[in-house]
Amino acid sequence: MKSRIILYLIGFSAFVASLAQNLYSPLLVEVQEKLHTTQAMVNLTVTVFTVALAVMQLVFGPLSDRKGRKIVLLPAIAVYTLASLGCAYAASVDALLVFRLLQGIGAAAVPVVAAAVIGDVFEGKERAQGMATYQLMLGLSPAVGPWVGGMIGGRYGYGSAFLLLCVVSLILLAANAFLLPETRPKATAVRKGLDWSSFVRLARHPRAAALLTVGFVQFLVYFVFLVYIPIIAHHRYGYEPAQTGTLMLLMALCSMIGVKAGGWVQSRFSGESGYLWGCAANAATVLLFAFTAGLSLPVLTVAFCLFGLTMGLTMSMPATLLTEMFPDDRATAVGVYNFVRYLGMAAGPMLGSLLFVGESIPLLFGVSAALYLGGIAIGGRLTARRTGAASS
Repeated sequence: MKSRIILYLIGFSAFVASLAQNLYSPLLVEVQEKLHTTQAMVNLTVTVFTVALAVMQLVFGPLSDRKGRKIVLLPAIAVYTLASLGCAYAASVDALLVFRLLQGIGAAAVPVVAAAVIGDVFEGKERAQGMATYQLMLGLSPAVGPWVGGMIGGRYGYGSAFLLLCVVSLILLAANAFLLPETRPKATAVRKGLDWSSFVRLARHPRAAALLTVGFVQFLVYFVFLVYIPIIAHHRYGYEPAQTGTLMLLMALCSMIGVKAGGWVQSRFSGESGYLWGCAANAATVLLFAFTAGLSLPVLTVAFCLFGLTMGLTMSMPATLLTEMFPDDRATAVGVYNFVRYLGMAAGPMLGSLLFVGESIPLLFGVSAALYLGGIAIGGRLTARRTGAASS
């Protein structure tokens, strides 16, 4: 029973940390208007959070292994709580950027520590089930976050969404302080620092390089959608934040359906082939969106949901494949993949700032689809190189 409490506690903590991005996305238009700033600066508030989230994962992972899970998690949640309060009352976009950076730093420790705690507490099949439950809780964030953010922000202003994060994370800080034990195995104390050779082996492995390449462009495109769907829905179809949140909830629910179907796809296609074919289908929906989303709101909704569905097909595959490739460096492999995909998330909004000229949907999403297909082609060549080497 105690292990289940720990699982749900850290799972909910990771869910709330993830909300900092998903709760915020429907409110970007309001932030730009209230702070009297540019679209590029508002997009930068998304980017700085994501960059901090990416970089600090590589810091908090080794730190947690050396110092302990709880001693890393509690200060990080405290930073996240204070930064959320700062975001709520930021009087300028410059202040908001600083607090979003701090919020990303605090949020970065939570998923790293959460995954480590699950590995510490559970074994065998229970560990796999625990990880599945954890991923399901994380999957709820993009499903309910935009809807909650749109409802609360649309009624009380975007600052109220950050105040909600502040209050909930303060409760979680107290809950983790009293209920979460230190789970780090004592044997890990002998690890003195980062094993850089693990990162080098991963980067030079053709199959891993294929997954990293495709993962980067996939999540770049994903964040192009997250940032520009609210803008398109508001400017072209008159949607308010609450309505945009509902639209994004539909997409996230389709994505969760895709995650469930992804297991069947992976059982039918061995190795990376299922992942690459799934990503190709996902890229095709980006192209479909580029040339149909401007026709009508129902067409935009269907194309957006198809994107979520096909993306869900592939979401669990990279981690599964990487843990099979690197049984001795599983955490490092998954951590590097997370780092790369977070960089893709950070790059998406900034790329959009360059391409959304005249609010052209075909230009932005057409180029995004081309980048996506190019990444898949590179991934396919890397995989073929590995296959050719093995056969020779």
